Amino acid sequence: MQMYHPKLIAPIRRVGRREFNLARHIVVMGIVNRTPNSGLDPNRSMELGETIATAERALRDGAEWLDVGGRAFRSDQPPLSGAEEIDRVVPVIKGIREKSDAVISVDTHLPEVAEAAYKAGADVINDTNGLRSPGMASLIAETGMSVVITHSIGGPGEVVASPQYGDIVSEVTEFLRHRADTAVGHGIKPEKIFIDPGHDLNKNTEHSNTITRRLGEIAAIGYPVLVACSNKHFIRESLGVARDSEALKAGTIAANTMCVHQGARVVRVHDVAGNVTAMRAAESLLGLA
Repeated sequence: MQMYHPKLIAPIRRVGRREFNLARHIVVMGIVNRTPNSGLDPNRSMELGETIATAERALRDGAEWLDVGGRAFRSDQPPLSGAEEIDRVVPVIKGIREKSDAVISVDTHLPEVAEAAYKAGADVINDTNGLRSPGMASLIAETGMSVVITHSIGGPGEVVASPQYGDIVSEVTEFLRHRADTAVGHGIKPEKIFIDPGHDLNKNTEHSNTITRRLGEIAAIGYPVLVACSNKHFIRESLGVARDSEALKAGTIAANTMCVHQGARVVRVHDVAGNVTAMRAAESLLGLA
């Protein structure tokens, strides 16, 4: 598996208040969840002060981008309205923005949540529904926000039993290319687009491992690739460890490093400190820095 340096669309990007040269730099995104049921996140909390403290710790540990979430992707959860999601994420976004110029994204697929997050100070919409919600693409274009377009079959909260693919990488690549073209067609500028193959989102361990090995084919689309591997089931199953195992930190770093080797340029993580160290080392080893 040879190292892949993707030819990036707009490698030097202004995202919110920060500028990144993604041809030379791997961005570490810290996860900030205000939800009671994110099974991957040891730091999740519904208490606002604790959630803000998680964000502050991530910034001290070197995160340049914070991803705020109020809704888990999982299908086995009670209904959550847009108003309830807004009540969860907006105070967190405001609290972070008062303290930092870091990039802030909101992990949502609802346009009303996206609009409220933008007004609160968010810079990016991290959409695990791949811009399929009516009105989302137009809203992002109107606000000038950046967007992460993520692959999934069903989207947040939807049951997808035993997902089947022909060639997983080809299908994910085609989906992301099509959704990015749709975004541009709605007026979102190419330099505002990131793509995410959606490790474990309606995918089993074999699917996610294959995406990791062949990520270069997805990175070849040209938009910077964000990967969200942190603590996920494919790492747990590959290692044969429990959900709360310390081994997940090392497994996550290994998966992220392989993804960076294949062209990823943003890593979304719970363990910010460990991944910052690993990504700085990877930049040097790969000849980026």
